[in-house]
Amino acid sequence: MIFPGASPEEVEEGVVLRIEDDVKGISGVERISSVSQENGGVITVEVIKGFDVDVVLQDVKNAVERIPQLPDGMEPIRTFKLENIRPAVSFAISGKGLDLKALKVAARKVEQDLRSIPGISKVELSGFPEEEIEVAFREADLRANNLSFLQAAAALRGANLDVTGGKVKTTEEELLIRVRDKRMEAEGLRNTVVRAGGDGRVLLLKDVADVRDTWADDPARNYVNGVPSVVVNVSSTVSEDILFIARTTLEYMDAFNGRNTAVQATLINDATTVLEQRIAMLLENGIQGFFLVIIVLALFLNWRLAFWVALSIPVAFAGMFILAPGFITINVMSLFGMILVVGILVDDGIVITESIYQEYERGLKPIEAAFVGIQKVLPAVISSVLTTVAAFSTFFFIEGRLGDFAPALAFVVISTLLFSLIEAAFILPAHVAHSKA
Repeated sequence: MIFPGASPEEVEEGVVLRIEDDVKGISGVERISSVSQENGGVITVEVIKGFDVDVVLQDVKNAVERIPQLPDGMEPIRTFKLENIRPAVSFAISGKGLDLKALKVAARKVEQDLRSIPGISKVELSGFPEEEIEVAFREADLRANNLSFLQAAAALRGANLDVTGGKVKTTEEELLIRVRDKRMEAEGLRNTVVRAGGDGRVLLLKDVADVRDTWADDPARNYVNGVPSVVVNVSSTVSEDILFIARTTLEYMDAFNGRNTAVQATLINDATTVLEQRIAMLLENGIQGFFLVIIVLALFLNWRLAFWVALSIPVAFAGMFILAPGFITINVMSLFGMILVVGILVDDGIVITESIYQEYERGLKPIEAAFVGIQKVLPAVISSVLTTVAAFSTFFFIEGRLGDFAPALAFVVISTLLFSLIEAAFILPAHVAHSKA
C-alpha cells in the first residue's frame, strides 16, 4: 500500500486493520502480519501448507477490492504472490564523471539485455531513488498574475492526463476516446497552459514556477570504490538453473566491459561460488572414495571384488539422478546430501562381499557362495538401510523456511541408499560370483 503523506498510525487505522478484518475469514490463510510506516505499509498473508497459493491469492485480491471508501490520496493497492527466489549474481554499473541519470540509463539497458536472454527472468536495479518532477511555484509571479496556488495546481493537474473519455457508437463502428497528454519529463511540463485569457494571452507554467527533473528524497545510494553506481541484482526462481544464470551473466559482464570504456561492470557477489565448491567437493570425495575402497579392499579381498564394491558409488548416484529431475534441483542442501551419503554408500556392499567371499573360502562354488552369503546378511543390511531411511524421512515433515529445502537433502540420501541397496543385494552378488568363476 502506498499512501503519500500518511503517518504510520493513519496507515494502520485507515487501511491495514480494515484489510486484515476482510482477509482473516479466507480459507487457507494461516497467519497475517503487517508493517505500517510513513507513506504506506505491507501486509503479508501466509498460506496453510497444502492449499493452492494461486486460489488464495485470488480470494485475497477479491477481498481487498471489496473494501469500500479507502482514504483519499491512496494509490491502488497491489496484491501479488511472493515468489521464492535465490540471489545469483550482483554487479555494479559505474563510471567516473557520470551522473546518476546516465548510470540509470545504462543500467536499464543492461536490465533489458539480461531479461531478453531465455532462462533469466528476475533482474532488479537498486542504488537510485525514484525520479520526480519538481514544480516550485514562485509566490511573487502568482500574485503578479492574480493566480492562487490551488488554481495553478488544478490547472496543472487537469492538463497532465492519461485517461479514458468513454466511447462513441455509430452505425458502422465504435470509437474509443482517450486523452494521452501525460508528460514524464520536466521539459514537457514547462509549456503547460495554466490560464488562457480572452484577449489571447496565455500564461504558461514556466512563467510562474520552476520545473526541473530531480530524484525522490531517499538516502539510498550505492558506491563502488568511491564512485556512484547502480547495482544490478540477477536472481533465479525455483524452476530456473542458477548455474546457467550465473555463467551467462558473467559472460555478459565481460562482453559489456569490452564494448564500453566510460562505464564498466564490477562484480559484487557471485552466489554460485559456494555451489561450485560443493560440486567440486562432491566430485573429489566421490573419486577419492572410489579408489580408496578399491585399494583398501584389495589388501584383504580379491581386487576384482573390490572394484565391484566401489562401483556401487556411481551406480547409486546414477539411479538417484534418474529420479532427481522430477523432485529436486541442484542446490546447497541437495549437494550436502550427496556429500553426506558418499561415506555410507559402500558399507552394505562391503558387508555382502565379505560374507560371500567367506563362503567361497569355505569351499562353496561361486554361485552357491553368492546365494548363501547374501542370505546370511541381507536382513541385517535391509534393516540398516531402512533405519537410515526412517531417520531422514522426518526431513519431509519440517515446516517453515527450512522445510522448503530439507526435503531435497532427505530425497538425495534416501534415494541413493535405496539404489545402493538394490545394487548390493541383487547386482553385486551376480558380479562377485561371475568374478570368482
